[in-house]
Amino acid sequence: VGIQLHHPCDRPQTVCDVKISVIIVNYNTRDDLRACLSALRQQTIPAEVIVVDNASTDGSAAMVREAFPEVRLIEPGHNTWFCRGNNLGIAQAAGEYALLLNPDTVPPPNALETLIAFMDAHPEYAGATLRLHYPDGQVQRTCSRIATYRYLLLTQTPLGWLLRAARRRAEDWHWYAGWERDRDFDIEAIPGSCTLMRRADLRLDEDLRLYFNEDDLARRHAGQKFRFLAAPSVLHREKAATRTARASQIYFQDLITYTRKHHGRARAVLLWLC
Repeated sequence: VGIQLHHPCDRPQTVCDVKISVIIVNYNTRDDLRACLSALRQQTIPAEVIVVDNASTDGSAAMVREAFPEVRLIEPGHNTWFCRGNNLGIAQAAGEYALLLNPDTVPPPNALETLIAFMDAHPEYAGATLRLHYPDGQVQRTCSRIATYRYLLLTQTPLGWLLRAARRRAEDWHWYAGWERDRDFDIEAIPGSCTLMRRADLRLDEDLRLYFNEDDLARRHAGQKFRFLAAPSVLHREKAATRTARASQIYFQDLITYTRKHHGRARAVLLWLC
């Protein structure tokens, strides 16, 4: 109730019948979003692009309507956060594949084609992602193993300060120490900032708002393979909309929610106490 859909289709079927839908959840990142949508216009294959605008106050929605009339704009009228916002977009998507993409990314022209070519050739994989890099060219450390309870205790509480060697070993294991993101690699968890899966398989847990959705998704698809593709590389400013005290508060709330769901209430309480 209250969601406004602006859909340019009423379009011909040949335009609407695309292989991939790109879903972007936006909150007050108008300029980043403009750069992202401009890059999506330059892709080597057609894509359905859906923007879910979480009641931005910086004119993001108006910019999309005026500058990108081909984009499907969903306006819930309030902040649905990352997980529910993406689910709204997935529910309206038509592509065989759905790509969750952050608004502060700039994908190179062959990004979508590369992802789809891999998934079409490897139906045994549940999903894929691309390498991300900062504006200065530094490669981002994305993709990990699924977070274990031991890892959470050692990295999210003061225990890590007391047990520094154990924390270092846990981090090395979690982040695939020795892999420099310089080659294709099978991983357990792919980043929410660039997640490609078959649309029918992709849904985020709405009990989580901003964080730990990657680990939750990986746990629900445990036993299936995810692939990191080292090329092409996607520019990612990272945290353009989450540099706030409120986002930090939500981080710890999502941490406890994730722990309770996957490690039990007692362990969640212990983590909270720590």
